[in-house]
Amino acid sequence: MPPTTELGARGEQIAVAHLTDAGLRVLDRNWRCREGEIDLVARDGDALVFCEVKARRGLGYGHPAEAVTPAKRRRIRLLAQRWLAAHDEHAPEVRFDVVGVLVRAGAPAEVMHLRGAF
Repeated sequence: MPPTTELGARGEQIAVAHLTDAGLRVLDRNWRCREGEIDLVARDGDALVFCEVKARRGLGYGHPAEAVTPAKRRRIRLLAQRWLAAHDEHAPEVRFDVVGVLVRAGAPAEVMHLRGAF
């Protein structure tokens, strides 16, 4: 696996552990359709949560959570519509979260969970 793919997979594992520890139930990981991929879909009480995970090794380009651009937000909203159409899950609330994971050698990962980020 290339280093960036490994970093992404590691960041996603850390994000899943963080979300489940926070009481969310992960329903789907790396769901793909023609338009792209949703990193995580989870349930948080009555809310259905579509979650983008960003992992980085340092802060040279800003915090990982800052990497979710307006274009990426639009794509995630479209993908959420596609996921909802393909699954029999219903919720009174739909939320879009971002989990930024900072993975540094020799230190515990830092996780920033932005609920309702967009």
